[in-house]
Amino acid sequence: MELPPLPRSLGTPLLQARFKVAMDDFVVNEVLGFECSGEGEHLWLQVRKTGITTSDVAGRLARATGLRQGDISWSGQKDKHGVCTQWFSLHWPKNSAGHDLGGLAQIESDDLIIEQQLRNSRKLRRGSHRSNQFRIRLRDVKAADGVSLSDAWQDLDIRMQAIEHSGVPNYFGEQRFGHANLANAEAWFAGKTRPRGRLERGMWLSAARSALFNAVLARRVAAGNWNRWLPGDVMNLNGSGSVFVSSADDADLPQRLADMDIHPTGPLWGQGALASRDSAAALEQAVADEMAVFSAALPRYGLQQERRSLRLPVKALDYRRPDDGTLEIEFTLPTGTYATAVLHELCGY
Repeated sequence: MELPPLPRSLGTPLLQARFKVAMDDFVVNEVLGFECSGEGEHLWLQVRKTGITTSDVAGRLARATGLRQGDISWSGQKDKHGVCTQWFSLHWPKNSAGHDLGGLAQIESDDLIIEQQLRNSRKLRRGSHRSNQFRIRLRDVKAADGVSLSDAWQDLDIRMQAIEHSGVPNYFGEQRFGHANLANAEAWFAGKTRPRGRLERGMWLSAARSALFNAVLARRVAAGNWNRWLPGDVMNLNGSGSVFVSSADDADLPQRLADMDIHPTGPLWGQGALASRDSAAALEQAVADEMAVFSAALPRYGLQQERRSLRLPVKALDYRRPDDGTLEIEFTLPTGTYATAVLHELCGY
């Protein structure tokens, strides 16, 4: 299925640039948001990886220590093409036999550095870190055709202020879809192929689910109500996984939305009925019907209906211009969200 371009909430940007020219153009640091206890049967490692995947790191840790892959966990997948600091936990009681703690000393290389080792009483679970801090360098920055560079920089200033105040559409980023995850999912659902193992299966299901969510969000961005109340909306309480069905009788909704205290949500498709009602449910069902190749198949694989915020708050947003051809941007996002959702609103890249 060919997906159309995702609409922008702020319209077409006037700046264009190149992204990820070099590995250190994309730097992300995982922020746990809590402290390790300093004792326990789990060894937590903070690692800095460059140009390798999170799964690559887990594989190296397993081979170096003799642990099973199931004894190694992490909170979130980090991009291969960048310099990324993240945490891993190893189920490794201090008196364990048959495992080589000294192997960790041999694992470090140009693309993998262990920055910290701490003990904790619990393992690291998926999605348990609080946020990610990004530092992004864009190169060969120029104005769009027919636009002066000064006007393009002014447009960037306006966009930065709007994003800091109101966030951005919470699209799943292009890395969620890989080179062919969506096409492979479509072929799988049609009985033409099968995933090789749990990892590939999960990637294909996630791609299909994410495409449906992005399509719902794109429909609302185009309509101008992605960050506003729609009858029957399911709202997300900012900074939490809590959701509730909104009511037209709630006079506080508009102000809470303006204050970024709550956000409208869209569906992560699966088994069960939509949690939304009225106009919101009608829009979501219409998109699902148009993309029935995915919406009809996803419930067969054990996924349940869930919700995801349509709006992404952006914290600590700042930028620098070392020269007219370079733009450096910093910001912090909650876990499970994508830096490219911010870049999408700032420039063409």
